Amino acid sequence: MLDLDCGANFDPARDADFFAALPPRAAVFRIEPRAEFPGAEPYLLRTADLRKRLERLLGPRDFASKRLNLREFARAVRFRLTGSHFEQGFVYLQQARAAWPARYRERMRLRPPAVLKVNLANAYPRCYTTRRLGLSGAYYGPFPSRRAADHFAGRFLDLFKIRRCQIKIRRDPSFPGCIYSEMKMCLAPCFAGCTDAEYGAEVERVVSFLSSRGASHESELQAEREAASEHLDFERAAALHRRLEKVADVLRGMPGLARRIEDLNAVILQPAAEPQAIAVFAVRGGLISEPFFLRFGELARPGEAADAPRSAEEILRGHLESDSGPARERHPREIEDHLALLARWFYGKPRAGEILFRSELRANSRKPAKEEWPYRHILRACSRLLSPAANSAESETSPAP
Repeated sequence: MLDLDCGANFDPARDADFFAALPPRAAVFRIEPRAEFPGAEPYLLRTADLRKRLERLLGPRDFASKRLNLREFARAVRFRLTGSHFEQGFVYLQQARAAWPARYRERMRLRPPAVLKVNLANAYPRCYTTRRLGLSGAYYGPFPSRRAADHFAGRFLDLFKIRRCQIKIRRDPSFPGCIYSEMKMCLAPCFAGCTDAEYGAEVERVVSFLSSRGASHESELQAEREAASEHLDFERAAALHRRLEKVADVLRGMPGLARRIEDLNAVILQPAAEPQAIAVFAVRGGLISEPFFLRFGELARPGEAADAPRSAEEILRGHLESDSGPARERHPREIEDHLALLARWFYGKPRAGEILFRSELRANSRKPAKEEWPYRHILRACSRLLSPAANSAESETSPAP
């Protein structure tokens, strides 16, 4: 857990010196109670200007105002400076979970994002939208909203024939079916319109489609189209081409962050609180790791030790390739929290910082490249974030203290 690594005791008689020593920077801070308030919970807050916020909270009390004043409550203040909204949210989440284990989501207004679930534990799986992760099933997302997830699911399921109903399947030939079976848009296991093997194969195609972000279905249709052209079946080739166009149209509505949760591997780059430094958050399987820092000011200095990393790329490789997955156990609730942070940042406007996914795509192709981190793209993104224009944009979007 990222600790609140700075702090000082608060003495009302020397408050001017206390406030002068505080940096006017963004931070997450905690106000500790005095000993005469046994059982009192500390105040955990975040702000864009630490000095100004604490001057309001711990300054001389104005009895004519209803504003909260903690001057007589505070014993000490602990804080951690943050360089970006994303880092601040990550630190605040860790501290809030420790301070309020049962109600931190309510305090943070943190709601798990919408994801698509294929319930593979069911004999006849279907795909639907949910906000809860379980131990079974395949999950895809996160999406910006439940409405966006439902809209995408409705469009991509038109390409397949798995069921969309919520009834219990009994395979009764006397069952009348539904509108989807009448329109030949469902294999209709409800009245034994298909075998279990046929339905299972269709579910596998759906899972492959979502896992590959449509690449598996596109390659399948392209191969069929080429085979039809070779056999001079141009009518079928034209129909397959129209189907490919429909698939491409569906994929254009797929958010860039949405993918199978286990395959959500990326790096998020944010300006650090230190000058000329970048905070690198590795995302592995939907879990956000604690950041490591690229200090370009130190890398530029001559006379480094012989055993020190020689370049920023080597530092990146050392951190990103040292572990292929999260070291801790994957708890669904923790993954929900981290996905909520990711979705809140990724779909927020304006979005500060950059994200680069591990599975890069070759130019003019949907085939995945080698499974490696895009180090050159990461370093170029770091250069963009360290530019004066990026720093000024970040400061303009900082929230009010």
